[in-house]
Amino acid sequence: MRTQSVLVYDGDCAFCTTCVNFAERRLRPRCESTPWQFADLAALGVTQQRAEYEVLWVTPAGRVHGGAQGVAKLLLSAGKGWAVLGALLTVPPVRWVARGVYRLVADHRDRMPGGTPACALPAHLRPSAESPATAD
Repeated sequence: MRTQSVLVYDGDCAFCTTCVNFAERRLRPRCESTPWQFADLAALGVTQQRAEYEVLWVTPAGRVHGGAQGVAKLLLSAGKGWAVLGALLTVPPVRWVARGVYRLVADHRDRMPGGTPACALPAHLRPSAESPATAD
C-alpha cells in the first residue's frame, strides 16, 4: 500500500509539466508526481482515458480526485497559505467555478505559457507516440 498521495499528470504536455515543476519547487506538496505515461495506472485505480483528460490526485487509500479538485488536494497538501486556497476550491460555488476554469485551461493548454501544439493533440497522435509502422 502506498504511504503518499500521487499526482498524475500529462508528461507529454509542456504546460502540464511546467506547472508540476513549479508546484514541486515552490509549493512543495506532500506527494509523488508522475506522468501518466510512466505510471502504473491500473495499480492507481485510474484509466488512461481519465489520465489523459485531467490531472489526478490519488490518495494512499486509492481515492481519486481529478481536475480542479486534484489541484485543490495538491494545494491542501502544500500547507501554509496554499492550503487556504485549496480549501476554498472545495467549497461551492467556488468549486463550480474552479471546475469550469480548469476545463477551459485544460482544453486550451496548447495556448498557455509553456504549451506547445502537441498539447492539443490526443495522446496517440503526439510526436512522442510510436507510429504503428515503427512499433514492434
